[in-house]
Amino acid sequence: MDAYSEDLRKKIVEAVHQRAMGKSEAARTFGVSLSSVKRYVKAVQEGRSLSAGKAPGKRPKLSESTKRLLEADVEERPWAKLLDRCEYLKKVAGVQVSQSTISRALRRMGFSRKKGLWVRQNATSS
Repeated sequence: MDAYSEDLRKKIVEAVHQRAMGKSEAARTFGVSLSSVKRYVKAVQEGRSLSAGKAPGKRPKLSESTKRLLEADVEERPWAKLLDRCEYLKKVAGVQVSQSTISRALRRMGFSRKKGLWVRQNATSS
């Protein structure tokens, strides 16, 4: 579900403050939960922004610089096994990841395994 727009949040707070509408009435009127109305009103009282925050989630295990290192390693040593690449990243970048993570990252970067070598997918297609 997407976050409610900042405009809607402002209208809700305005209805509660300026029109003296109750919080539960505002929740029913605007079709949002009572806890959302309370959160928006509290944010305005504390001087915080009504804009939506960043969605929670896990940070990626491989940063952009680590991905560039991995890509350079594949270009230099296309025959290397996933375990070798894990050890390489641990030694060079200090990042410890599984072979599965390396494999998924390589596939996202456009590499596939062909006859024991990691190559760009578009380089092998005809």
